[in-house]
Amino acid sequence: MPISTRKGDKGFTGLLGGRRVPKYHLRPETYGTLDELNSFLGMARAISKDGKVRKILFHIQNHLFIIGSELALSGRNRDLLRGEIAQKEADWLGRLSADFETLLKPEPVFIISGETQISSILDVARAVSRRAERLVAKMKSKKMLYNLRILEYLNRLSDVLYLLARYEEKKAHAKPKHPSYQRTS
Repeated sequence: MPISTRKGDKGFTGLLGGRRVPKYHLRPETYGTLDELNSFLGMARAISKDGKVRKILFHIQNHLFIIGSELALSGRNRDLLRGEIAQKEADWLGRLSADFETLLKPEPVFIISGETQISSILDVARAVSRRAERLVAKMKSKKMLYNLRILEYLNRLSDVLYLLARYEEKKAHAKPKHPSYQRTS
């Protein structure tokens, strides 16, 4: 299949299952945001020197492809999917979050990102994951979301990305900075 099909030249795109919708439709907007997130995670994976972080990011990238196909599905023909996000994936993120919180003992305060290149990219990815989560929540409100675990997964994902950014800073001996209006001990 060629990369350029020219089928989108008039501002429409095809969903999984064949239905065509405007490119600004909520479905392509949402899975396009996941694609953006996946690209940032790829950049973070390429830059990280930590094998554990690279492995985690690779698994998350694979999960995002599964979620993207679920969100691109037009109708309820789940047979077209090659996989679905299940509770075990959300639970995996929950365990990662708990493990990194135990390791890092992060302060419950806002931070200003930018201490290291890798932590900055992970913070951008976290922000994009939050946007994806908001779009999926909108899909849910419009009864367009068939797998509610996707929302749970994305909620856990932003926590993990935040913690991975702080982990990378800790390894680089960089201390996160706090907004000047915020008091810290």
